[in-house]
Amino acid sequence: MSVGLLFIQLITFLCLLASLFSSFSFKVQAATLMADPNIVMNGDFSAGIESWYPNGCEAFVVSSDPFSSEAMTANSSNCGYVVVTNRKETWQGLEQDITTRVSPGINYTVSACVGVSGPFHESAEVLATVRLEHQDSPTEYLFIGKTYASRDKWVDLEGTFSISNMPDRVVLYLEGPAPGKDLLIRSVTVRSSTSSDFQETEENKEASSVFPPAFNIIKNHDFSDGLFSWNANSCDSFVVSSNDCNLESYAVVNNRSDTWQGLEQDITDRVSPGYSYKVSASVSVSGPVLGSAQVLATLKLEHESSATEFQLIGKTYASKDIWKTLEGTFVVSGRPDRVVFFLEGPPPGIDLLIKSITIHCESDNPFERSREFCSAPESDYHIFLNSSFSDGLNHWSGRGCNLMLHESLADGKILPHSGTCFASATERTHKWSGIEQDITERVQRKLIYEASSVVRLSHSHHTVQATLYVQYLDQREEYIGISSVQATHDDWVQLKGKFLLNGSPARAVVYIEGPPPGIDVFVDHFAVKPAEKDTPTRRPYIESHAFGMNIVSNSHLSDGTIEGWFPLGNCHLKVGDGSPRILPPLARDSLRSTHGYLSGRYVLATNRSGTWMGPAQMITDRVKLFLTYQVSAWVKIGSGGRTSSPQDVNIALSVDGNWVNGGKVEVDDGDWHEVVGSFRIEKEAKEVMLHVQGPTPGVDLMVSGLQIFAVDRKARLSYLRGQADVVRKRNVSLKFSGLDPIELSGATVKIRQTRNSFPLGSCISRSNIDNEDFVDFFLNNFDWAVFGNELKWYWTEPEQGNFNYRDADEMLEFCERYNIKTRGHCIFWEVESAIQPWVQQLSGSELEAAVENRVTDLLTHYNGKFRHYDVNNEMLHGSFYRDRLGSDSRANMFKTAQELDPLATLFLNEYHIEDGFDSKSSPEKYIKLVHKLQKKGAPVGGIGIQGHITSPVGHIVRSALDKLSTLGLPIWFTELDVSSTNEHIRGDDLEVMLWEAFAHPAVEGVMLWGFWELFMSREHSHLVNADGEVNEAGKRFLEIKREWLSFVDGVIEDEGGLDFRGYHGSYTVEVVTSESKYVTNFVVDKGNSPIDVIIDL
Repeated sequence: MSVGLLFIQLITFLCLLASLFSSFSFKVQAATLMADPNIVMNGDFSAGIESWYPNGCEAFVVSSDPFSSEAMTANSSNCGYVVVTNRKETWQGLEQDITTRVSPGINYTVSACVGVSGPFHESAEVLATVRLEHQDSPTEYLFIGKTYASRDKWVDLEGTFSISNMPDRVVLYLEGPAPGKDLLIRSVTVRSSTSSDFQETEENKEASSVFPPAFNIIKNHDFSDGLFSWNANSCDSFVVSSNDCNLESYAVVNNRSDTWQGLEQDITDRVSPGYSYKVSASVSVSGPVLGSAQVLATLKLEHESSATEFQLIGKTYASKDIWKTLEGTFVVSGRPDRVVFFLEGPPPGIDLLIKSITIHCESDNPFERSREFCSAPESDYHIFLNSSFSDGLNHWSGRGCNLMLHESLADGKILPHSGTCFASATERTHKWSGIEQDITERVQRKLIYEASSVVRLSHSHHTVQATLYVQYLDQREEYIGISSVQATHDDWVQLKGKFLLNGSPARAVVYIEGPPPGIDVFVDHFAVKPAEKDTPTRRPYIESHAFGMNIVSNSHLSDGTIEGWFPLGNCHLKVGDGSPRILPPLARDSLRSTHGYLSGRYVLATNRSGTWMGPAQMITDRVKLFLTYQVSAWVKIGSGGRTSSPQDVNIALSVDGNWVNGGKVEVDDGDWHEVVGSFRIEKEAKEVMLHVQGPTPGVDLMVSGLQIFAVDRKARLSYLRGQADVVRKRNVSLKFSGLDPIELSGATVKIRQTRNSFPLGSCISRSNIDNEDFVDFFLNNFDWAVFGNELKWYWTEPEQGNFNYRDADEMLEFCERYNIKTRGHCIFWEVESAIQPWVQQLSGSELEAAVENRVTDLLTHYNGKFRHYDVNNEMLHGSFYRDRLGSDSRANMFKTAQELDPLATLFLNEYHIEDGFDSKSSPEKYIKLVHKLQKKGAPVGGIGIQGHITSPVGHIVRSALDKLSTLGLPIWFTELDVSSTNEHIRGDDLEVMLWEAFAHPAVEGVMLWGFWELFMSREHSHLVNADGEVNEAGKRFLEIKREWLSFVDGVIEDEGGLDFRGYHGSYTVEVVTSESKYVTNFVVDKGNSPIDVIIDL
């Protein structure tokens, strides 16, 4: 071949090679461009914590692996990891603003490599969350994903999110471990997903951005926490682990001498009858394997009174060094005593390898998923057997009574409500006697159940109640009221309610009780089944309205006629002269326009033959749903009837025939008095009538200047925030020392408050502390506790000499373990209906001795344990002890309590002080009671306002607080709760009350009367649903807590200091100089005067 030809071929080859390289280079570039970049800045912390922000805590970067003895080198695959420390709340963690790097409608995949550190052994939950901040609406939180990290292993946290509309700010953050545990983060990536990664429908995308994936009921599913929660069944096991996020641990089950030997986990408390569960496991085998070996997933169902059952879930054939997926499903029927999941199968001598196991409750609808379990199995799954008596009385029994079955009664006048028959509980010997069914084998803890029945009485009318009796494994007993209804002889009525078990029962029985002995209770059907999940409420639409404008027609009677008014009943109305010419005081500051002075005229109602008679007018078209209205008027009684006793005057509404309280005052002289109150209507009404009523028949009633107007909540909150700035903050001057002034000058400073020192607590019950979800929310959000019933006399000594301090002891031990301060509620209760029968039956001298024994036993048993005591509850509403032991008995209770526990602050405690709803408990009467007690030497130390309030109005609450503050004693809201069918409105009300308390200088603490659904004294007052989901009112509560924290960024001045104004409480400060970073803590104590804080760096 010639040289020329070779040269031509060489040139051709080089051109082809160049073309190939060019094509390859293009493909590499294209692949690089197609790979979505990480939208998180400094995702590997190679630039320290630049672009990251520790939220209310501290963070720093280190370069050595905490899970390895070797330090990282410069060539390590990771430049370091961040430590998030000094965490006081679970939500405190590391965050980054990603607003400018995300867009609506795009799916983003999140991946983080995380760990935890601290003085603990159990694994800790780590969550990834997105916060969406809006200028004109509440902040939203999107759950991305979670994992369980242990202190010796890096683990992956993965999830996805998308946003539908662009908020004002988007923040990604990692949070979750309990306070005191450090969060470690090695890397964070967020990438937009390509179409091949996500092929979900829009509906699924929207759901996945709000709801987490189905909960894996297997603990330590990937063996990241060793063999925690696992048990090797008659063999040995160990874990082969890795410290690298990209390499997974796995369990080795060896020394197996039989095929059924393997690894098992008890899942009794995490499965429920009737549910379908999906199992997936990654398995392999090792050892002398010829070909492949069978691996099985099995369910073991153990019964105390019958043989153990085994249920095959699924199987696969695994080969050596190859991981296989084993899948299957199972449903638990009945209620076994123990449910155990285990993997078994290979022949003896072959090791079973297990990488991971997941068990998910199957559900196509993400809205049906609760925090830990599916909310309900199939809708026709019933806990009660034979609920309609189609099988006679089988499965039913009589609780202190006999049961009978009827097709009809009373010559056919009483027929079944549905079906062909009904049951009756006859020969009842006690109020608690009734029909019952044992559901022990079929009920599950931490699941919501609904009980429903249709009931009727043989004669008369009484309250009928459905009750759950529970006996726990430790022999504790509990009675849980499910629901009650007023039943009659005339017709069937529905009895319906929900319940939840916090702990695992040894025995659970549901029964119907209530009427006195001798009254038969008829039951048409009685069913208990898992409850359906409630639909979250939306913020209601409120029609156009004007705040502060009076909706009462002809209120001022300016033309001298009663036009717009009519007499309710056969009383007579006319116009009189001589009433006050100024607006009632509480209306004066609230109304937008005062219209100058009043006319001095009033409506006079005479010839009243009923207490309900008085002036009225229809206001149906003037009342808007879900608006809070303030009520204020001048009222007076005349000399008619010649009564000298105090008279109640009530501003009331009749809403489709139902009475609504708008305010009440007691009048006992011939002067004009202001009556104040409020109301809100939350259901569409056909007819709303305003009327004034109250005095006894024959007593003339006068009304002047009646004002009803919508309240501007937002304007009030703006004012309260300004007040709180004065009352709860102080000027702070940080003085930095320990560094060269040159280095210090110009250094950046980040100040983050970790805890506000304003006391915030909640009511708890003994069973609540058995629920891990309840405990988690409580410990993360409160620093005080009060026991709902467990310290009351009827609980600690239900029968004379039979003492029960066990529940309170266990609750107190719980509080002490977590450094929760406690209030003692209550030593005595003055209301007769709250006093146990044996006490009511004592003679005078016996009662005096019993009272002395009660206070001595209680305060000796708990000496120094409770910071506060409510000494004698509700003395304005009851007089049992005073009537029997004399007027000095109340003061003596205080004196004895102080002698026994001199460090405790002794409180009075009353309700309706702050809202104007109750003429018995006005602020003036409360002040008078305190003065009487003090005059008799009672060491009163504090004023308790319970705060069970509906439609709160800030001006009315503030007025009561101002009056009570003249006593010079600390004021606490001791039992605060608000109630609304709408969660958003409930949050509004709670916001008003918390800010009114926080902004008043005399208020020194707030106790909520619970927060968990089904464990509240009032309906529609909970902040957390029974399944553990924080509702809209609860989210508002958390937002308020965050708002009560101060955050400041600044630069150190030439004088070496930084000034700011912040809330009282605990802080962390981070100082970054040109050479280093310094983090330390400090406290801003309660006070108003400026304070200097020395920060030694």
